[in-house]
Amino acid sequence: MSADTLLSDCRVPVLGICAYSGTGKTTLLLKLLPELNRRGLKVAVVKHAHHNFEVDKPGKDSFELRKAGADQMLIGSSNRRALMMERPVEGDPDLKELLAMIDQSRIDMILVEGFKKLALPKLELHRAEVGKPFVFTHDPLIQAIACDEATRLPSDCTLPQLSINDVDGIADFIQRFIAQWTPVTPAPLGPSCDSVERKQLSVNQGVARILSKVTPLSETESLPLTQALGRVLAQDAISPINVPQHTNSAMDGYAIAHGDADEFKVVGEVFAGHAYDGTVAAGEAVKIMTGAPLPAGADTVIMRELATEQDGRVRFEGAIEPGQNVRQAGEDIRTGATALTQGARISAAEMGLLASLGLAQPTVWRRPKVAIFSTGDEVCAPEAPLKQNCIFDANRFSLHGMLAQLGCEVIDLGIIEDNEDAMVTALEQASSQADVVISSGGVSVGDADFIKDALARLGTIDFWKIAMRPGRPLAFGTIGNALFFGLPGNPVAVMISFMQFVQPALRKLAGESHWAPRLVKAVATEPMRSRTGRTEFSRGIATLGAAGQLEVRTTGSQGSGILSSMVQANCLIVIEEAIDLVRPGDAVWVQPFADLM
Repeated sequence: MSADTLLSDCRVPVLGICAYSGTGKTTLLLKLLPELNRRGLKVAVVKHAHHNFEVDKPGKDSFELRKAGADQMLIGSSNRRALMMERPVEGDPDLKELLAMIDQSRIDMILVEGFKKLALPKLELHRAEVGKPFVFTHDPLIQAIACDEATRLPSDCTLPQLSINDVDGIADFIQRFIAQWTPVTPAPLGPSCDSVERKQLSVNQGVARILSKVTPLSETESLPLTQALGRVLAQDAISPINVPQHTNSAMDGYAIAHGDADEFKVVGEVFAGHAYDGTVAAGEAVKIMTGAPLPAGADTVIMRELATEQDGRVRFEGAIEPGQNVRQAGEDIRTGATALTQGARISAAEMGLLASLGLAQPTVWRRPKVAIFSTGDEVCAPEAPLKQNCIFDANRFSLHGMLAQLGCEVIDLGIIEDNEDAMVTALEQASSQADVVISSGGVSVGDADFIKDALARLGTIDFWKIAMRPGRPLAFGTIGNALFFGLPGNPVAVMISFMQFVQPALRKLAGESHWAPRLVKAVATEPMRSRTGRTEFSRGIATLGAAGQLEVRTTGSQGSGILSSMVQANCLIVIEEAIDLVRPGDAVWVQPFADLM
């Protein structure tokens, strides 16, 4: 597991204290922790211990209850809490899991004693008398070395060198480490950098290559606001008015000029959409309704429930704060302010905002035109009788639905037979009409070569293997001025490949700025297996658990032809490349369907 994967959930610096047995790791920590505390640092420590260690004494209730069968034993007092968990595993415990158990909101850093073979930043300790080799010579994550006077370091050692007995100097180094630390940016879809050499591209590498070839559309149109749902703004929406237009009341009550009066004379009443003509003087009050403009001279509104009115005079309960329950003019949006930026996709909320500003004819980018077709003699249109040994074409209709969600204009070319000339004709027709051409099927190893030959005749196409499941094969390139995507043939693989690769390209093409897939963390409620070196996308059902946490489970069998699993799911569970097993209780990334399906 890489350092980035190991530390991706950590919001505070993590530093390992790395040394062979007998060097004095614990001895140093016993001196170092009080000094770090004296400097105002709160430190958590994770220690690698022997497999049968005990933290409690026989005879104590917590010890006896755990031995009686409690899987987790939590004991708490007004001063401290201790959680003992039975978690038998082969080999070392999972440090990523241990780090996730620490309440990082209460500390400044985590020191890890042991785990010297794991990929995390470390301070190496070395004593010549122990007779062990240096660790830094084969571990590039060693940040500095603290050694005794008898140690002779190699002449080419460029690491910061500290005295193992200089607690102040080591504390200074740790403070510098904290000051220079930056949190790891999570990369659940694999590395983005194309310079990382791999046999198969990561999902992020594939997306980066695709987006580098996408140029946003330049044509715009103005249209009525009622037709703007799902379209992308081509200009900043600049507010021509203040919102709210006037300083007004946030609730039904009484408007007053804040002062020392105990009782106020009611001199009028004002409703929303109307104004009070006079000026409120000290000791006067005006009945006011929610949204009504604040009368001149008034600066405070007291809610009606705190008022007692009798014979034209009113008194109020409780303290009165100046300016309470008043919404200032322009408090939401000021005249001349940018309400929505170019590149924003218009949803129901944006429609309401534009309407509130009187912007009833927004200028938007034109819709992308997308041509789609399916390939294969084994594929039948659902409106036709099902031929023997054939399947109905589901992929085009899934693509129709997802493209509609993205506001695209769809050109449906139907099913193209397994014939190179027919494929060339279809591709020429599609690329002349559309900005993007999408096929499903025919891009896997072992598929008929007719689609590859046709593409070679007409355009520049790369066939990639993506380190993901499902959906490993992907073709991408250009035919004339159109982008081309060749998606796999299995229905689930088509939808997942569309989500990961076609969706970001279409959003950029449509002018949507700075879009990124929405990923959130959830707690797995069941075990899930994957294979290291690839990103696994499992269909999942995310729900809010009884404890208020987002929880997720799979829909069951994850075959890439099981389309019903997509119907049952409301998200994808993303299992990162470095992970081969997710245990119940582990945190996983979840990609909700809400944006697209």
